[in-house]
This record gives sequence, C-alpha cells and structure tokens, in this order.
Amino acid sequence: MKILLANDTYPPDVNGSAYFTRRLAEGLAGRGHGVHVLAASTGRRTQVMTKSGVVEHRMRSVPVPFHRDFRFAPPPFLYRRVLGEVARVRPDVVHAQGHFFIGRATIRAARQLGIPVVATNHFMPDNLTFYLGLPESAERAVTDLAWRDFARVFGGADVVTAPTVFAAELAEARGVAGPVLPISNGMDLSRFSPGNDGAAFKRRYGIEDRPTLTYVGRLDAEKRVDEVIRALPMVRRIVDAQLVVVGDGHERRRLIELAAEEGVGDRVVFAGFVEDDELPGAYAATDVFVNAGIAELQSLVTLEAMATGKPVVAANAGALPLLVHDGENGHLFEPGDVEALAGRLTRIFSDTQRRERMGRESLRIAARHGIGKTLDAFEEIYEMVTRPGPAPGKDAASLRTRTLLRGI
Repeated sequence: MKILLANDTYPPDVNGSAYFTRRLAEGLAGRGHGVHVLAASTGRRTQVMTKSGVVEHRMRSVPVPFHRDFRFAPPPFLYRRVLGEVARVRPDVVHAQGHFFIGRATIRAARQLGIPVVATNHFMPDNLTFYLGLPESAERAVTDLAWRDFARVFGGADVVTAPTVFAAELAEARGVAGPVLPISNGMDLSRFSPGNDGAAFKRRYGIEDRPTLTYVGRLDAEKRVDEVIRALPMVRRIVDAQLVVVGDGHERRRLIELAAEEGVGDRVVFAGFVEDDELPGAYAATDVFVNAGIAELQSLVTLEAMATGKPVVAANAGALPLLVHDGENGHLFEPGDVEALAGRLTRIFSDTQRRERMGRESLRIAARHGIGKTLDAFEEIYEMVTRPGPAPGKDAASLRTRTLLRGI
C-alpha cells in the first residue's frame, strides 16, 4: 500500500508528534509499504529525499516567530504545492498528523483527488496559548476558537484517531464527529528496558552517584519543570537527592536561575538536548521519573521511562493518570501542589522495595504500548478506509471497541 503521512513537524524537530510520525513512517516502510512524508523543510528550499526507506517531501519553511524550535510552511501558494505533491505521489491513503498548514492543505488536497483520509490528533491549545500572554478571558476565547478550527479541519477525515482514551474523548467533546479511535502512539520496547546501562550517561554529564530523579522533554511553560525544582529542596531535607533535566526550550535560563535561588543549583544537572541514541541511558541513569506537565495527550517520555522499569511521579492532569496508576507504578499529585509533589518523591526514594515494585508495574503497563500493536491498528484502519463501499462509520465503531479491548 502507498501511504502519505502529512505533518507540519518532523525530525529533526524535537516533539512527540514529530517523533511519532517518524516512528510510524519507518515502521510501515519496514512492513513493505511505500511510505511518503509531507512536512516542513529545515530551510527555505523545497526538497525530496529518502531516509530509512521513507521518501520525505519537504515544503520550504520559515521559523515560527514565538518558538525558535519550530518552522512552518507559510500559506501563500502552499495548497497548490501540496496538491501537486499529493497528485504526483497518488497514495492509496493520506494520514494527516495535524490540522495546521500542511495538515489541512493535505486533507483538502486528498478530498479534491478522492483519496481516503485518516487523521490523528496530537493537538492541545494549552501547548500554544502559554506563549501569547493573554488575559484569562481572552485565552479561553482563543482556546475555543482553536478547537472549533481543529474540529472543522478534521471533519474532512474519514477516520480520526487520538493516542489515548482521554485524547479521543476530548476530541469528540470539542466537536469532532465520533467515534474517535484511541490508538497509542506506541514505542520501540527493544530500545528501552531495565537492562540498559546508565553509567556512560552519568559520566558524560557529570551525574553523581546519589538518588536521582529525572525529567525529559521540552523546557516550556506548560511542562511546569519549575514545580519540580521548587520541590527538590523539600525532598533533600530527608533524601540526598538530585535532579537531572534532559531537554531544552524557552524556560531553560529561567529554570537555571530558579535552581540557584532555591539553593539547589549544585544538585540540578541541566543536560540540555541529547541525541536520540543517548535517551535510553538517560532513563537508565535515574531512580524516579517525574512529569509535572498539564497538557499531555499521552507522553512518550513517560512511557519510555516506564519501559525502563522506573516508577513515575506525575501531575494528575491530561492523559498522565492513564499511565501512572497512583500507588501502583508511581504517584499522582495535583498540579501546582509542590508540597504534595515533594512528599510523593520522598516516599518513593525512602522505600527501596516500594520503588522496585512500582518499577515492575511500570514495565507491565508499558508493555501494552509496543509499536507493533500501533502499526497493526493503523494497517487495519488503512484497509478499512480504502475498502470499496460506504463510509466506514460502523466499521470505525467496531474498531474502537476492539482497540479498547486490546488496550492500545
């Protein structure tokens, strides 16, 4: 089958949507499909190249003004270029990974050319409104407008999916005609395991041999890494702990300053951006993983830590409670309650047996999210939407039931 995946973001961009799109593309190519990806370029030139068996069609782009880590393909003439690429590839199915410039143009082009469309949502307005600095009432209005635009664009898809039950129900509540199918983004369980060695990662980044908690991800406002830093002094009253922060973003300088203000500057290691092949070592080098983010539709980094056999302390927000079962493989805390966060971390650090038991439960939960199950599910969807006959409404409802039963 010839499949065209479309996303405004794709590696080397660093975010969950980009990584999932690459993982899906390479996984499908490995199963013998002809896979094309339509995405923003890393510069002002339009390019076509092949990497890891995937043909990348890169639309010329410019930097996002308020977020230096992202680029976008500007609208003037974009639809004409996208339509031309889709017509040349002539895929059996288009799979849009978002509703922004390239995503919406690709959905529209597929509709014009009579090609079936699958769309997967990785979007939450909270990940964008932080940067606008609007009053609360204006932020709510912008959020509502963003969801209406999202629902309108995804209304052009034959089948819509989202990475978790939470994300699927949220999309339906925000106006997407259901059923929205909950299908995990999946992960490569062969890369992340308790047998991984974190010693090299510790040596490279000067991480001392003491109880360690780790955050991996973007250093942006909605990730609330500041709460973790403010909790660390409270933890250190009982446990000689340190924090390792892996990632980069707008908040990096402010977080470094905050660590110094809190008196823990010498107990917080800012590793910065690390290459993908170093990530397994980053998780292996920790004792507890922490995620205080409030806008997670799934959280791949949390899954990767769990697959490495680590307990997790996470905010009771978004999709995180679907991964972190309080008292079983970690603990939840209410966003903003720094004292509660410190208490949960201290409790796990202070009990080795509890920590090991929770790590084993993390492994069991993460095992449900192998990328093989995700590929199976999307292959089934592609077959469903390309099958001759009426729109796949009943088939989609049946598939939703099966995905839920399979725990994907």
